[in-house]
Amino acid sequence: MEGVGFLAMLVIGALAGWIAERFTRSDHGLLTNIIIGIAGAFLGGFLASMVGISVRGFWGTLIAAIFGATILIVIFRALTGRHASS
Repeated sequence: MEGVGFLAMLVIGALAGWIAERFTRSDHGLLTNIIIGIAGAFLGGFLASMVGISVRGFWGTLIAAIFGATILIVIFRALTGRHASS
């Protein structure tokens, strides 16, 4: 995550995890959102680089993290058979 410090990475992870949680109608805690968001940032950044898109700075990383976190939640649900919480 180029151009993003440790604290910004935590904030981006929390935001991305929370937004992905809303998109997928999931219910996770803050720590899970941070972990999913950070992992999502790496996944989103990797996928963006595969198609030639450069991810930099807070906003670029946040968008990539939301995208990646949403994919991670969908994959997790597909593998575990878990569905949205009411």
